[in-house]
Amino acid sequence: MRQAAPRAELRIEEFPAPASLAPFASALAADVSPGRHADDSDLGTGRFVLLYDPDGQEAWGGRFRVVCFAQAPLETDIGLDPFVADVAWSWLVDALDSRGARYMAASGTATKILSTGYGELASQGDGAMIELRASWSPLDADIRAHVEGWSELLCMLAGLPPRSEGVANLPRRRNRG
Repeated sequence: MRQAAPRAELRIEEFPAPASLAPFASALAADVSPGRHADDSDLGTGRFVLLYDPDGQEAWGGRFRVVCFAQAPLETDIGLDPFVADVAWSWLVDALDSRGARYMAASGTATKILSTGYGELASQGDGAMIELRASWSPLDADIRAHVEGWSELLCMLAGLPPRSEGVANLPRRRNRG
């Protein structure tokens, strides 16, 4: 994981991985700059957890499993688009494939969140957010491409131009108020 070359727009730090999911685990937290850890970035944030069981796990189909999370605000009208969740999932698949990540058993959810502020939060107005939670089983121990694909996904969800040719990006930011 440390040999990966993630996108420069990310601030990445290691953090303690959940101990109960596998005998060995390593985890990364990322914010799309200019974010701060402990607070979600205004542009996007994510987590990448690599699980390893030397005996393998049948449910994983191997010894490794990646679990990731990515979140970014959207323009409210983009959040209303019925296909935005499909786009987020396709960006993950495209980002992994474009980096040559070899994997199987991909699964996950893409969630659109629409919100309206009331009372003391009325000044925030309407907002939207996309969240992607995914997991997959790497087919080999070279995790660099998986970290780099995840980093590309975070930046694309945040509205930054993709590094991959032929991939469209969402409009930059949400309106708040």
